[in-house]
Amino acid sequence: MNSLVFFIGLIFCLWVGRSIFIPLLFATFLWYLLNAIASYYRRIMPCYKMSDGSCKIPSRLYSFISNILSMGTVGGVIYLFATQIEPMLVELYNATPILQQKLLVFSDYISRQIGIDIDINLIPNLPQIAGYVGSSLAGLATSTGMVLIYLIFMFVEQSSFGKKIDSMPISKIKAKKLRFILNSIDENMKKYLFTKTFISAATGLCAYILLRVIGLEYASVWAFIIFILNYIPTIGSILACAMPIAFALISGDTWHLPLFTAIALISLEIVFGNIIDPKLTGKTLNISTLAILINLVFWGMIWGPAGMFFSVPILAAVYITTAQFASTRWIATLLSSDGKIPDETQSD
Repeated sequence: MNSLVFFIGLIFCLWVGRSIFIPLLFATFLWYLLNAIASYYRRIMPCYKMSDGSCKIPSRLYSFISNILSMGTVGGVIYLFATQIEPMLVELYNATPILQQKLLVFSDYISRQIGIDIDINLIPNLPQIAGYVGSSLAGLATSTGMVLIYLIFMFVEQSSFGKKIDSMPISKIKAKKLRFILNSIDENMKKYLFTKTFISAATGLCAYILLRVIGLEYASVWAFIIFILNYIPTIGSILACAMPIAFALISGDTWHLPLFTAIALISLEIVFGNIIDPKLTGKTLNISTLAILINLVFWGMIWGPAGMFFSVPILAAVYITTAQFASTRWIATLLSSDGKIPDETQSD
């Protein structure tokens, strides 16, 4: 009974405190992403060896250059969105009433062809959906300042994380286990976010090229939406295909546009989502697909789209942590895809 009360209280606190937790999660996401990209830059940057095998470039300068390059990469993506994609999103939003009318005409045509009356209440209200998404983005924009503050302090504090653990009044064994858990979460999150970002960016870029060749309007917008939605497992990929296909279906004058759009996007999602993504991220995460879907619904109910966006990183952190304690290893076993979980003795 006490566990049930605690669980309900935890969900209530998460829901009430979403205005604090969501900006913190976005800041953590950016912090991990920037560090992951910086780590990649450090691996590919040339290092001129000295006679004793050491690098001529000081490690601090190496880190500084890689961090600047990482920030420049993320900043370039943000600039691209602000200057190229955001105006198109506004234009698409203003066109939703016309698209809604076309959708009604199209549904009426389908109902006459198949001889079944389609309830008008079942037809999605595009202006209402666009308004909801717009208000969510506006709410996120108002939290930008808080996200930046969190992010700055994370970068300031990251060099002292290890020192704080060493200074904690706990035994060396517990400190070593805690450091192992934090390092495992840190390493897996960096690998996952970098890999997922790379795959999502590649999918979005290929989608942009194909949609431009096909001739679908707002190709940049659809490519950006595909890039973002690919962070959300399963449902994100479905929506990433469904939205531009539906737009092509109600805006095109012939069947060629929606048909080619469907073939192109579904093929992309099969290649990147079902072949490339599992091979690259499978080495990082060993989590059950069912657990991911349940977790996706759970966080989506509490925090909406933001919760769905962060559902997999949160689940990965829970999986890694529960695997390191005897009393919670059964949870990690249930969350795993094959029953094999990290050995608890690794940190000893």
